Amino acid sequence: MMNIRLNPKFPMSTSIFNSKPNKTLPSKLKSTLSSENNPTDQSSSSSSSAGKIKRLVLSQEERTKINPYSDRDFYAYPRFVTHVDDGFISTLTDLYRERLRPEFEILDLMSSWVSHLPKEVKYKRVVGHGLNAEELSKNPQLDYFFVKDLNEDQKFEMEDSSFDAVLCTVSVQYLQQPEKVFAEVFRVLKPGGVFIVSFSNRMFYEKAVSAWRDGIEYSRVQLVKQYFQSVEGFTEAEVIKKTPGASASAEAAQGDNKLPFGWSLGLLGLAAPSSDPFYAVIAYRNFKPVYE
Repeated sequence: MMNIRLNPKFPMSTSIFNSKPNKTLPSKLKSTLSSENNPTDQSSSSSSSAGKIKRLVLSQEERTKINPYSDRDFYAYPRFVTHVDDGFISTLTDLYRERLRPEFEILDLMSSWVSHLPKEVKYKRVVGHGLNAEELSKNPQLDYFFVKDLNEDQKFEMEDSSFDAVLCTVSVQYLQQPEKVFAEVFRVLKPGGVFIVSFSNRMFYEKAVSAWRDGIEYSRVQLVKQYFQSVEGFTEAEVIKKTPGASASAEAAQGDNKLPFGWSLGLLGLAAPSSDPFYAVIAYRNFKPVYE
């Protein structure tokens, strides 16, 4: 089969879709990579920039989900809704506006029909990943997207040092192999590239891993920091948080998602009628760059 590349830095052996209908590229592209040249093989000594996992953070029990069936089946139908409120989205967009530059090439992991990037900025390239092609095809900020279940296969079929930034928005709680995913993120980031992981207290309860479900907001922040620490080469994680002025009892009830009302909303991926807390954990590959 003929190899087709979207960009010299971006060969892919999974299905990739062009999300911009006015472009002349075919809607579905495939490229094949020989196993000896596949940069996602972390066991290969030639891939010196591959992320090295120093330790496992989660036990087998902590990786389990209430709903053990395929995530592909769970996300088979599109959900054209936002799972966090406007305050969260505004804070996230401001963070992206501050940390991401127009010349960046960006990978939006576990994305959907919105990426929350600032609308006034045109980035060099934005590639989306997710589980529902219909949702991703409606995302106006993606140049291309691909579909992959990261709980079944954690390898990104992309070359080393392909992206300036990787984003993961309100989805880290569903990763059953976060150490491997974070190692792959490290590999595809350019030196100095940034990984921004953002989340609130919302979740599809039955699809979140046990370590996340059983935790509280503080412990979830610490968990994401440990994911970064498990991979050699990430800088010390930075935490940004913005919590609403709610009573302690209300925050505790919503944060744990244990009241029947909050739990049922969690199953639907919807927000309860109060402000969502904002958390972002950020680290860089090797060093944090300084821009003039």
